[in-house]
This record gives sequence, C-alpha cells and structure tokens, in this order.
Amino acid sequence: MLLKRFGLAALFSLSIVGCTTTPNTVAVATTQKLIQYERNKSDLAIKSYTLSSGDKLVYAENNSLAGEPLLLIHGFGGNKDNFTRIADELQNYHLIIPDLLGFGESSKPMDADYRADAQAMRLYELLQAKGLANHIHVGGNSMGGAISVAYAAKYPDEVKSLWLVDTAGFWSAGIHEALEGATLDDNPLLVNDKEDFYNLYDFVMYQPPYIPKSVKAVFAQERIANKALDAKILEQIVMDNLEKRAEVIAEYNIPTLVVWGDKDQVIKPETVNVIKEIIPQSQVIMMDDIGHVPMIEAVERTAKDYKHFREGLKK
Repeated sequence: MLLKRFGLAALFSLSIVGCTTTPNTVAVATTQKLIQYERNKSDLAIKSYTLSSGDKLVYAENNSLAGEPLLLIHGFGGNKDNFTRIADELQNYHLIIPDLLGFGESSKPMDADYRADAQAMRLYELLQAKGLANHIHVGGNSMGGAISVAYAAKYPDEVKSLWLVDTAGFWSAGIHEALEGATLDDNPLLVNDKEDFYNLYDFVMYQPPYIPKSVKAVFAQERIANKALDAKILEQIVMDNLEKRAEVIAEYNIPTLVVWGDKDQVIKPETVNVIKEIIPQSQVIMMDDIGHVPMIEAVERTAKDYKHFREGLKK
C-alpha cells in the first residue's frame, strides 16, 4: 500500500535528483523501493555501457523493441528517472533513457567536458553500440533539450524528430528574472543543504506534488554530495549557446515539437519565440500553470501531446 500511495509523488521529485547512494536507512530503503516499483510499472530495465573513454553510462531501456527508438535526455541535476513515470505512457516506443555523464549512476569525472556537443557524442556512441543510431527520435528537458539540439545538429541525417521540453541553450532570450544576479556561490539550482533542496523543489515546479520531507531528505543527499561537480557543469552549460547549431535543424527540416510550462522560473517561456524564429517548422505548445518540468508535473497531458505530434509525422 505504501508503494501505491507514495509511488507517484516520489517519482515526480526525480526531475530534480536521481536515486541516492547514502548509507542504508529506512527512508533510503523505502525510497529505493518506490523508484524500482515505478521502473517495473514502466517496464524499464537498468543497463550500463562502458564508453571508449573508460567512463560508464547507465541507462534505462524498455522492452518495446518493435517500436521506433526514442532517446530521452534529462536535465541538469536530474537522471534517467526524470522520465520513469511518462515512460509508462510511451510504451509503444523503444525507450532509451540514459544517466548523462556526471549524473545519476553514470561516471562523474571532475575534468570532463560537459557541454552539449560532448554529451551528444557520448550518447551517439551508446546508440551506435546498440545499433540504434540510425533513424532515432530524440527528446530532452532543459539541459537535455540543449543536448538534443546538439545531437540533431551533429547527426541531422539520423534524427527523425525532436522533442524539446523547456530547453536550455537559446540564451539570447535572456535570463529569467528569478535567476538574475545568481552566481555559482549563490544559486537556487545548486544545493548546499536540505533546505536548499526543499526550496529548489518548489522553484522548478509551479504545482509541486506533495512528498514527505523524509523522502525529500533522501533525494537531497546526492545533490549535496555532488555540489562541486554540479557547479562546474552549470558553469559550462550556461556558456554554451546552441542557437547557431539549431540552424542545422531548420536546414534539414527535422520535425520539432517545443513544449513549455508558462510558469517556468528557470528558463524564460519567451524562449519559444527565439526557437520558432530559428526553427520555423517547429510546433509550439505552451502549457498553462506548469513549471520547468512538464513531463513530471503533467504526465498524461505531456505524453498525449507528444503522441499526437508523432502521429502527425505519419501523414
């Protein structure tokens, strides 16, 4: 009963962090069970691949091998479980959902390049190894959206469509007023303690679902432990403007769905205007009363919009 009662709420929080590796406690054990329950419900198995660099990428994959492959890329501070709930709504597709290098259960080298191109190349290596690099659909949230753009720009002949959810990398739209004046020493996206995490949870979602503080505290631990690496990654990605590379998406006329929460406090909703100007063929959906992570805050609605987009590609 506990799993059924709290499973949905616990997984919502995974838009912000991945599963923790703190020492065993009742709260940690319960949280891990919740995560595994939701993975099982979405038919996701956890696998790993060793890159040519020697670094490890951990990823989730469903068993819909007959479906068209869909690569889903999480945002800053997140991991593969960002998409665990919505994966249940997307089971007709062959889902590959990685922990990016630096996040979740994947390797976390301090000296790596974490910009969009470098992350895209790692994902391409993974997909090549799996025989899925050709004719791939790609989607991502926030930083994951920027990496999706970089992936499509590097491999345009192999990307069938893009799904950009509150995507980063289109910085000419300007900084959201909620982040004006933020620095690496004082930034709501970086977590120094549990209170920072509790505030972050409310900051990224307009209607944050309830989860007990005991569960939030478990999720907070990884973000606290990874603060130094998170700061380094954040410094790299905020300087990485994808707008020039996005022109390739327009040139190749890659079908693109842009989804945004109109209450996003992390990246300005007006960014959709910049994207539409650069990628004229893009379809834009602005979601009312949703924050930075629509696939967490409005699972069914976000999945329905995406499936409608995909059906339109068949016409």
